[in-house]
Amino acid sequence: MMRLSVTESGIFTRRISMEAAAPSLYGRGMTQPVPTTGLPFMKMHGLGNDFVVVDERRTGPAVDADRARALGDRHRGVGFDQLAVIRDDAEADLELLFWNADGSMAGACGNATRCVAAWEMARRGADSLTLRTERGLLRAEARAGGLVAVNMGAPLLDWRDVPLAREVDTLHLPIEGDPVATGMGNPHCTFFVEDAETVDLPAFGRAHEHDPLFPERTNVQVAHLVGPDHLRMRVWERGVGVTLASGSSSCAVAVAATRRGLAGQAVRIDLDGGRIDVDWRDDGVWMTGAVAHVFDGVWHG
Repeated sequence: MMRLSVTESGIFTRRISMEAAAPSLYGRGMTQPVPTTGLPFMKMHGLGNDFVVVDERRTGPAVDADRARALGDRHRGVGFDQLAVIRDDAEADLELLFWNADGSMAGACGNATRCVAAWEMARRGADSLTLRTERGLLRAEARAGGLVAVNMGAPLLDWRDVPLAREVDTLHLPIEGDPVATGMGNPHCTFFVEDAETVDLPAFGRAHEHDPLFPERTNVQVAHLVGPDHLRMRVWERGVGVTLASGSSSCAVAVAATRRGLAGQAVRIDLDGGRIDVDWRDDGVWMTGAVAHVFDGVWHG
């Protein structure tokens, strides 16, 4: 295991001061006193899948649907794919809640989980920790080269658990294109295509996010096989749209490829934002990749 520090390459790449009136916040990962006005936050990303992170252990209750939408506005707010809220937990090192940019809640966000885990491990001087999400207790670990791994839990393969609206074979959904359904805290619908690059993803994702078979909407992935245990994937996230990467979607695609016999249980996935490695083991689906802490700021909206 590699012990993380705030200066390790690949974990905290740069910081940009957003609030000149509160310079003590920046470059310190929100370790200084909470400002008297405004909401302190961190901006992070995993392979371009970007997040705002609010530590409610310090601020108290701070995020609701309206504030999530305001912060998520890329023109009038900060902008993010998901917002992660950190809370205390009696059994884990911390608890995470997730919001989408449209103000809806997400059950899981693998890349945000890895980003927060990297920051918290560096803050504690630790190389592993446990986090609670809707998926239950998850383990995160520091890996060589500044990478971070998280166990996203066992995939949900029964139609009730995804969830779907009625009983169907989750390996072959009755939808044109023969997609696979997988639950990874969020519902996922994976299409294996000849060339993911040629798919009109905004139109395709928008059309399938609201398929009546998915009562809670769904993330939509298109993927093709590049080589042995190597996939190219693009993703549309419910409540967000096209994103450069998605952790839970990457896990779902890897599981779907394994179930279809297209790949083994350890899979490399190339996303628009970079590479992630997924390994479906007996104890759950592990996801490993790079993370970055971009800047700290204070929201006055």
